Amino acid sequence: MSEPRTSPSIFTRGAVDLGALRPSASPSPAAGGGPGGQSAPTEQPAPGGFSPGGSVAVIDVTEATFQAEVLERSLSTPVIIDFWAEWCEPCKQLSPVLEKLAVEGGGAWVLAKIDVDANQRLAQMFRVQGIPMVFAVVGGQPVDAFSGVVPESQLRQWIGAVLKAGGVEVETPADPRLESADDALMVGDLDAAEAAYKKILFEAPADAAAEAGLAQVGLYRRVQGIDAAKVMSDAAASPDDLDLQELAADIEVLGGEAERAYKRLIDLIRRSAGDDKERVRKHLVSLFTIAGPDDPAVSAARRALASALF
Repeated sequence: MSEPRTSPSIFTRGAVDLGALRPSASPSPAAGGGPGGQSAPTEQPAPGGFSPGGSVAVIDVTEATFQAEVLERSLSTPVIIDFWAEWCEPCKQLSPVLEKLAVEGGGAWVLAKIDVDANQRLAQMFRVQGIPMVFAVVGGQPVDAFSGVVPESQLRQWIGAVLKAGGVEVETPADPRLESADDALMVGDLDAAEAAYKKILFEAPADAAAEAGLAQVGLYRRVQGIDAAKVMSDAAASPDDLDLQELAADIEVLGGEAERAYKRLIDLIRRSAGDDKERVRKHLVSLFTIAGPDDPAVSAARRALASALF
């Protein structure tokens, strides 16, 4: 996963001591833990992080409510803290996206918004040096953080990692940008699909689905207008013709014979040298990208490729 963190996690340096924020005898929300000794107006999440009947998704937190709303709540539901301020322009970009994703999460996690101007002690305890600053708290302890504005796609990935750390199993919402790109690919609009996949990769360079989609666009472009039967026949007659062998491998992948395609190109790499070897390797890797790294055939072919190269 590509994490939207601009620097190594501060928690590896023990930067936050949440013990200082825990009153020695702090009452629970039901016993009057909110401001003025009254109950905090929160809905307690059900086991697994979900609350039936519409759980709280976004809450404003102060030092007085931090114990109940963040530390205690995080024991059952991951809490993501958004340190912000009214004067902070970048906050106005990030906060609405966080709020949207919190509501979209349906109770899987809670967004706790903390105004740094009104809660300077909390900001000091978390060593907030710039905003927006976002922290994840799971099981009463911080687990990760990042600062600054990040693309929504990376934010989704980061939140997914937080949920996994909290033991929450939720279905990741479909990325509408990826769905749009896939739709364009399915109807044969390769230009639109290519532009959409490239846009996703510009915002999230490690997006595996977009990488696979873009590689598939390249595959479809290469096979447009060809006579598949003739290509396969010519490739059989000219085993060292790079153009024919690469095109034959493309046809095999489209025909559901990826393993045969991989073997064809790996054998060609073994017979090639110099620039030709590197060209075929890149073509093979593009076919791996379409299948994805978890495909068993790709794993086996990568081992064979390593043997062919070295």
